[in-house]
Amino acid sequence: MAKQNTGTKRLVLHVVFHEGWMIKEEGQSIMRGTFPTKDEAIQEAKAMAKAAPLGQLIIHKQDHTIETEYTYGEDPRDIPG
Repeated sequence: MAKQNTGTKRLVLHVVFHEGWMIKEEGQSIMRGTFPTKDEAIQEAKAMAKAAPLGQLIIHKQDHTIETEYTYGEDPRDIPG
């Protein structure tokens, strides 16, 4: 039986570098926090993404390319993979 899409919006957070390491919520212009190290930004962003019903964390390198990505919570899509 296929899962039903619950309509829950996914919280997508990006850890990016711009004069320091920051957490940015996708679709928002305001940063969620600025941190002295990348590791500190990642730990805070992971906690925020895990606390959401559906969370995604995209970690960028200093040159803004994507380094890695994590998804938390139950994926509501009907498509496997």
